[in-house]
Amino acid sequence: MNSMTAAPPSMPRRARAVLVAFTCVVAALPARGEDPPPRVLSMRNDIEPVLMKAGCNSGTCHGNARGQEGFRLSLFGFDPDLDHRTISRDLRARRVDPARPDASLLLQKATGAVTHGGGTRITPGDPLYQALRDWIASGAPNDPAPPPALVGVDLAPAEALLKAGGASVQLSATARYADGSTRDVSSLAVYESLNDHSAVVAPLGLVTSKNAGEAFVMARFGTFAVVSQVIVVADQPFEWPASIAPSNFIDQAVFAKLRKLQMLPAERCSDEIFVRRAYLDVVGLLPTPAEFERFMADGAADKRARLIDELLGRPEFPELWAMKLAEILRVESTRLNTKGVEIYSAYLRDAVQRNVPLNQIARQLLTGTGGNYHVPPANFYIVESDPLLVAENVAQAFLGIRIQCAQCHNHPFERWTQDDYYAFAAFFPQIGRKRAEDPRETIVFNSASGEVTHPRTGKPARPKFLGGATPDIPPGADRRAVFADWLAAPENPWFARCFVNRVWAHFFGRGIVDPPDDVRVTNPASHPELLDALARQFVERNYDIRALVRDICASRTYQLSTVPHETAAHDRRNFAAATLRRLPAEQLLDAVSTATETAEKFAGLPLGARAVQVSDARSGSYFLETFGRPARQTPCTCERRDEPSLSQALHLMNGATVWDKIRAPGGRLTRLLNAQTPTEKIVDELYVATLTRRPTDAERTAAAAYLATAGDARKGLEDLCWALLNSNEFVFQH
Repeated sequence: MNSMTAAPPSMPRRARAVLVAFTCVVAALPARGEDPPPRVLSMRNDIEPVLMKAGCNSGTCHGNARGQEGFRLSLFGFDPDLDHRTISRDLRARRVDPARPDASLLLQKATGAVTHGGGTRITPGDPLYQALRDWIASGAPNDPAPPPALVGVDLAPAEALLKAGGASVQLSATARYADGSTRDVSSLAVYESLNDHSAVVAPLGLVTSKNAGEAFVMARFGTFAVVSQVIVVADQPFEWPASIAPSNFIDQAVFAKLRKLQMLPAERCSDEIFVRRAYLDVVGLLPTPAEFERFMADGAADKRARLIDELLGRPEFPELWAMKLAEILRVESTRLNTKGVEIYSAYLRDAVQRNVPLNQIARQLLTGTGGNYHVPPANFYIVESDPLLVAENVAQAFLGIRIQCAQCHNHPFERWTQDDYYAFAAFFPQIGRKRAEDPRETIVFNSASGEVTHPRTGKPARPKFLGGATPDIPPGADRRAVFADWLAAPENPWFARCFVNRVWAHFFGRGIVDPPDDVRVTNPASHPELLDALARQFVERNYDIRALVRDICASRTYQLSTVPHETAAHDRRNFAAATLRRLPAEQLLDAVSTATETAEKFAGLPLGARAVQVSDARSGSYFLETFGRPARQTPCTCERRDEPSLSQALHLMNGATVWDKIRAPGGRLTRLLNAQTPTEKIVDELYVATLTRRPTDAERTAAAAYLATAGDARKGLEDLCWALLNSNEFVFQH
């Protein structure tokens, strides 16, 4: 304290204290003309968002696994301590210069003042530049203690309806922190439109409409990504006809969105199309001509509903769905051996046949203990033994979530962090396996020991549910049982939604979330309210798959034609029309056998077994492999391939499978010819057996003309049958 501000000794004590405090405040103020002291910024909550906004820590820049030009940041800032060391210590601390902040290499590169492969990312004087400059000027400090953690981000409006052609709406992003505080981060969030054809978004969150349709706009801040739905409609009159009425809650949700989009659904499909569609989707078979004629002759108004009930009671229904579950659970002989495959498959067929609630099946699989020949669910842990891969399989199969990316870094498109990944995997390191008396059999048990080590901390990860709580698990307790209780509980936020979405995808060719095993914020559901309603009904009906299938098939949405209304001509997302989809490999082979009245022989199965009954994905079948049967090496739906190929076309046209079945001595064509059936009736039956409809007058005329010139009646009919089996109408579900 100088003499000018020294307090006289006679001054009262309180007055002296006030004078001293005032003097300290005045001394702390900057002199006139000087810059104010730089504000202190948080590495985690201020600097990392700046680096993300500028694109510095993205996967295409310094955030990739190898970095760029010797400078590596953690992807989207998932490791602030690593980033702080890299920026402030690496390269002999040349990247920051607190004495001359503007000369810092970090700023020089980002502004383009120094050659930078990433180009200009920020501009001197803008808020991003100023934040980095202030942080550097204050010494580029790391957070002295962990700041309040980011716990969520809200984006408003959550839904916007815009007219096409330039209407706009401003998005607002708000960050929420663990201490209860909030912060407007609209200028720091990273925005992206998931459909630039309908709407685009500016760097600061201004959304502008383009063409009619739907776009989801994503905002990313910290470890969170959120989306806002933007519906863009044409500026023209639109009226929903009173004749288009919903049949159930499914239609209510689908039609409500079509109204917003100003789209009309397709017409209701014909009875011929419905009976074919229902047979193939519910039991995986074509209807026989007799079944077709019976349905067509039924004049009752409820005949479609009664047909669905009939199909749900047939033994082919559990066989089809056991096959679909086997794909998810990776049932194949590389790990399980042939006996294990047969036992596991039989268990799945029996469970579906007895209508065991799906959450109960999941619980049995997750807690399976004992020899895998005597306790079939134990096979679940024979397929995979690595705890990390078990966790990934469980997340994708039962929750529809792909957490693989979070093993090395925070998930780039989702909320899951590396901490979440290892905490989830910590449920599965204590699974013991040992040989039984039969050396081919493996006994699965709870070993009560073993941990998953977090690679960043070097410490054992504590089990935690995805997006949920950290349970208190006593030492030695079976962690699998704790996890199974959470998974199978009615309040689980993922399980029921995951399965109903898989079932929906089977009947519509795409999921409400698509792919159905890639649930994430940045892959939003087309109809979130519908997905919630289906999951809620599924839980309330005790996870009854037959009830779920009945609801779907009874909806008008399922019974729409594949010919869209002109207002929805380009829509592929909102179920305004049924989707043309190629028959899966197994159904296509079974359809060829049914149409030709022939039997197929598979290894280990009796003559006449269906392709969907083949338990082992590795059983040799050139036809099934050619048409995309999954190898079941992963639980991913992407393993089943439905894209066309030249080998498929050649196999249908020239392969032995089709020609041998057409010419088979005991086949349909031989039977009809031996019975001296009139040619006109043979033509009709071939059409019904393959396309599930009678030929049109034009087709009858064309067939008669061809047969008249063929010379040999049998050869001409073989050619006709071949043409029908090679037609798109046969190969596709429609």
